[in-house]
Amino acid sequence: MNFAERMQPAKPYSVFGLSEEQFIVWCGSIAQGDDGLFYLYFSFWPMEKGHDAWVTHSKIGFATAKTPLGPFTYRGIALSGAGGDAWDRDCVHNPAVLKVDGVYYLYYMGNYGNGEYWDHRNHQRVGVAWFQKPEGPFHRLDRPVLDVTPGAHDSLLTSNPTVCVGGDKRIYMMYKAVSDEGEMPKGGAVVCGMASADHPLGPFVKSQHPILTNPENPWSVEDPFLWYGDGRFWAIAKDFQGYFTKAGAHSVALFESPDGFSWEVSKDYPLAFRLELHWEDGRVETLQNMERPQMWLDGNGRPRVLCCACTRPNDPQRRYAFNVQIPIE
Repeated sequence: MNFAERMQPAKPYSVFGLSEEQFIVWCGSIAQGDDGLFYLYFSFWPMEKGHDAWVTHSKIGFATAKTPLGPFTYRGIALSGAGGDAWDRDCVHNPAVLKVDGVYYLYYMGNYGNGEYWDHRNHQRVGVAWFQKPEGPFHRLDRPVLDVTPGAHDSLLTSNPTVCVGGDKRIYMMYKAVSDEGEMPKGGAVVCGMASADHPLGPFVKSQHPILTNPENPWSVEDPFLWYGDGRFWAIAKDFQGYFTKAGAHSVALFESPDGFSWEVSKDYPLAFRLELHWEDGRVETLQNMERPQMWLDGNGRPRVLCCACTRPNDPQRRYAFNVQIPIE
């Protein structure tokens, strides 16, 4: 699969942000409602708190549009920190939406902490909410759907979930994993783990070992997106060092797997895309960030729209972030 060739120029209206309302917008995931509208679930937090407040103040909002390419209009909050003594008391982030048998499932990262960046980062866990209508009401588990495992590659945190239905109708989840074996507070290697379940609410059974790693650097890959098509599993993920793509740091690599647990980088087309946004008028814009790639799949399970969280080089504090929706041929 030549993913880069399938990416089409972005339209000027396929950009969603809330900078005028003084919020930073990040991750985006699209679902189609029975009402014919398209729903974009995204992370956002107060601009005055700075970019790193994604880990302490993020909420998940939603917006609607008549097409998956937008333009999207903000509608409200889907999830915020649960408060009290909940495991996701303070922050919810990384939305990834999946519809199964008429029910929507919103997977996300949640955490709690003492207000310090690393304390919140190291309390990250994967949670899930479910709802019958895309605008809610939203219900969530009172515990992580994917917790840490002592002594494993995810003993410190689980985060950045992406979920799909496999050919066997089971639910497969790829996620960011960090162990507690390295020097704290950063911990060990940043890798990807895998898990599967019979039902979207779990229980999920994890692979015993990470499935995507860089043997030359512990900061390997993150921000995966997983899907199933043509009898195989596919994934795109941010390649921190450019080890897989050979196209520079923070490029995005394409991986494939026959079973969801044994993965290899695509031999013919390892590069999914660089930090470049091709516009409909012919401009090519080099971005500072183009992260958390998530896709909307059509009714036949084919990728049709790629969502990425973007910032520009003239915004070193990453305050004016936006989500772009890129057509996929």
